[in-house]
Amino acid sequence: MDDVRDPAEVAISAQDLLRAEDKAAHHAPLWLALDQGGHASRAIVFDSQGKQLVQAFAPISTQRYPNDRVEHDALEILESLRTVIADIAQTLGADVRRIKAAGIATQRSSIVCWDARDGAPLSPVLSWQDRRNAALVNALDPHRAEIQQLTGLVLSPHYGASKLRWCLDELPAVREACAKKQLQCGPLASYLLHGLLNEHPYIVDPANASRTQLWSPASGQWVSQLLQWFGVPREILPQPVATHHRYGSLTVGKQTVPLQVCTGDQAAVPFAMGPLQHNAVYLNIGTGAFMLAPLQQDVDRAAPLLRSVLYSDATQIHFALEGTVNGAGSALQWFGERTAIDVNRALPLLRRAATGDHVPLFINSVGGVGSPYWLHDITTSFVAVDGSNQSYDDAAALIAVIESIAFLVADNIALMTTHLPRLDSIIVGGGVSACRYLCECIATLTTLPVTRVNEPELTAKGLAWLIADQPANWKPPGDSSHYPVEVDSALATRHLQWQQRMREFMRT
Repeated sequence: MDDVRDPAEVAISAQDLLRAEDKAAHHAPLWLALDQGGHASRAIVFDSQGKQLVQAFAPISTQRYPNDRVEHDALEILESLRTVIADIAQTLGADVRRIKAAGIATQRSSIVCWDARDGAPLSPVLSWQDRRNAALVNALDPHRAEIQQLTGLVLSPHYGASKLRWCLDELPAVREACAKKQLQCGPLASYLLHGLLNEHPYIVDPANASRTQLWSPASGQWVSQLLQWFGVPREILPQPVATHHRYGSLTVGKQTVPLQVCTGDQAAVPFAMGPLQHNAVYLNIGTGAFMLAPLQQDVDRAAPLLRSVLYSDATQIHFALEGTVNGAGSALQWFGERTAIDVNRALPLLRRAATGDHVPLFINSVGGVGSPYWLHDITTSFVAVDGSNQSYDDAAALIAVIESIAFLVADNIALMTTHLPRLDSIIVGGGVSACRYLCECIATLTTLPVTRVNEPELTAKGLAWLIADQPANWKPPGDSSHYPVEVDSALATRHLQWQQRMREFMRT
């Protein structure tokens, strides 16, 4: 005889199941991602499926001085992270005990010096944008090719080595601490780990170590020859470890949470979607634009592109080809400060059909031209197409700025395809990617379809996936826009004319 159950009994069973599921949800693990960026520090809590639950935000200030000096206050950054951690603990209340692990992502190439005894900073944070010791870099030009081979980076004052040497030469407190063997210095990440964690470790992850230009991706260690050329003593640098590592313990409210992932901000971005897609280029467009194409295995030579470490643990290491556009959001800010256009309102409204016939070329050296040209001494300017006397208005000039970002992105990706011929898509995010016309230009010029993910916290989300031990049920950003490859002969012509200008600059 069939088993016939009373409807009331079935209803009670369903209620019990719902209560059990609700109870399980309230005990499910959470993951804390700390994202320290150039404008703010954020703490964001995710669940094991990638859903953002709570967030805390604290702005930081930036000081800009003549001669390419860009700084942050080290204590301000440290306190901003303590603030957002405390805010998260207060918001979660009793649920703070569900946080099982934490991680941190920081600005790469930014460096700071501090006292080994009490952690007191002995220097400001010299930003990744800072180029104050270009003279040392120029003096090392005869070693450019070897430095590129050893580090995967072009010789540049944007990276940490020349900044560390400047601190040793110019800051009495740093020199005194070094003489007394009380000096610790290195990437911003190392300073923050030392200051935030209860154990005060003195260590560094691969993504941030690599941006000192003193570290080898091949060996995972500091390189004696590089230390000698830049004049940086090995003993003042932190111990290199893997991306996934037992860094120490972080106090969150009344809980102690292990911090088990540290990486660079851009290195975390590709993991926001979960497992790496090896036929895709990940493009994050904010202050600068950064392109990362994961490699199945490392390559010996990539110049004028960069070689980066995306992630490592005890058993594996992931490399990537990287391209850098220094002037993206910063170029738009530069333009907005010189015109009456509200750039933030104008960007989402730009469309291909509105470009008109009189768009100039923009020589985008805001922050220095990054890869693949690596030019630092040219003047940011607008140039009429073909050197004619045609006039253009501010709206056309804004389009030129957008197109200059796309031109640089396209030239980087063209070089990536020589190493990775099977690239078939571009995944783009970041605030500036909200400009539809920019995405259209990139798709047209690269002949690769573009998918824009509408996820404002790509770094934190990618970091959280790594902290959570790369869960299989991770939900990638669901809201996305797609831009197919379309023909635009006028844009292609301007790109060719812009490339000709860049070649002329490189010859002079």
